[in-house]
Amino acid sequence: MTDGSHTYSKVPEVTLGFWLIKILATTLGETGGDTVTMTWLKADVTVNSGYLVGSAIFLTLLLALVIAQIVTRKFQPFLYWATIVASTTFGTTMADFADRSLGIGYTGGSSLLLACLLAVLLAWHWSEGTVSVNTVSTPRVEAFYWAAIILSQTLGTALGDWLADTVEFGFGGSALIFGAALVIIAGLYFWTNVSHVALFWTAFILTRRLGATLGDFLDKPASEGGLALSRPIASLVIAAFIVACIIVLPQRAGRHPEVLKPASMGD
Repeated sequence: MTDGSHTYSKVPEVTLGFWLIKILATTLGETGGDTVTMTWLKADVTVNSGYLVGSAIFLTLLLALVIAQIVTRKFQPFLYWATIVASTTFGTTMADFADRSLGIGYTGGSSLLLACLLAVLLAWHWSEGTVSVNTVSTPRVEAFYWAAIILSQTLGTALGDWLADTVEFGFGGSALIFGAALVIIAGLYFWTNVSHVALFWTAFILTRRLGATLGDFLDKPASEGGLALSRPIASLVIAAFIVACIIVLPQRAGRHPEVLKPASMGD
């Protein structure tokens, strides 16, 4: 979609509101994913089929939403954020499946996901000459975008689990690490010439884990450092907050000049 000098993206403009909803969406992904796999399907370290079934359920939903997102002709806020929530929920269950059911551990799962994400970003850059989110306006670019989004969400989950469990920082410690890293990224964005594209994708991965840590804190047992809240109820409350934010906060389609120039943290 164009207005002459600008092309409108089918993803939202990257603003502070974008990052707020993103963190809430990842929190919902964590509590929602755990609701299905751990509460309803009773998955744990000894009953791994729940992670596989949960991954299959969320993958089906995610693919349907991605197809709808690609088919639509312009940016649709509720459709976009529903797809983000589906990608983060699938990322939660898929990371658990890779880490636990496949037996490759948090380190192996994180390494595999990082390699896959880098491969997608390199293929995207080779095809289009950029991995800017503000260029997401054609089906081919959208396919690259959503593949990168899904892998970023899953990688964020695996990295957080690796820090919390393997490195033994716990939920609070890993949240502080990822929070500090995001502060550094913000500083690099405002006060340096570091690529905004690289900063965006790094922040996207890290905010995934920040939201997931919040979700873990809400629904994990007190013995594991959580508040032991009901997963379904926590998910409903977070979903209501997301809907409210989408309604209240400005939701504009990102746009970029026909000749690409850096303009925001997402370009």
